[in-house]
Amino acid sequence: MAVTGPVVLILGSGPNVALAADWPKDWFDRIVVMNNAWRVRPDWDMLVFPEDFDMDRMPPHPSAQQQLIEAGDFVPAQNAYGGFVHAGATMAYTTAYWALARLRPSVIAFMGCDMVYPKQGDTHFYGTGTADPLRDDVTLRDLGAKSARLAVIAAAQGCACVNLSQDPSSLLLPRAKPDALREVGPMVDLDRELYRALRAQEDALGYVTPDGRYDVSGKGMDITRLDAIDLAWRELYRADAR
Repeated sequence: MAVTGPVVLILGSGPNVALAADWPKDWFDRIVVMNNAWRVRPDWDMLVFPEDFDMDRMPPHPSAQQQLIEAGDFVPAQNAYGGFVHAGATMAYTTAYWALARLRPSVIAFMGCDMVYPKQGDTHFYGTGTADPLRDDVTLRDLGAKSARLAVIAAAQGCACVNLSQDPSSLLLPRAKPDALREVGPMVDLDRELYRALRAQEDALGYVTPDGRYDVSGKGMDITRLDAIDLAWRELYRADAR
């Protein structure tokens, strides 16, 4: 099945992202980079970065066609898909929800976003960095469930989410090849009734963060119910992806 909407490549800072440096750009319609990943290749289209990103690490001379996406752009987009508590406050998931809202893609392909950090050796393509998902944070309790949630929500919008990495990964997404993304089809057996029920359970908790800031400890939140919802996303995705 040929895709009809944009094919979006999202590049993170994992060690294997360097493999994407020489991929032909015409394999993709948009290349979205996060934080330091703009260094991987000069022809990126959008750079997504949080408000605490070190400005000394910004690209020195972005072109007029290259867009800088700040918190004021991606926070409302992520909130439209349920907010940071349910979606997971990693830049990979935040960037993907921004892409869903703003680019309306048919395919979102991740590279360098495995969120698996070795105890020894390089953790990022530029050496050793701070591993964001290892924070003690209520939104990061189950990274796999957050990827399942993203995949199901994207599927409801007619978008497939895939992982171009061949390394161990926290993403539950199917693996794909970068030169074949225009043939990737969306999830076809989405149980929309269960999907709507899960979104309703999230809404009922009322854990909204309009400004994107939240108590990372989860103080005042029902962790048991959050964990149950994460498990339900895993199960829904597993059933739909058969």
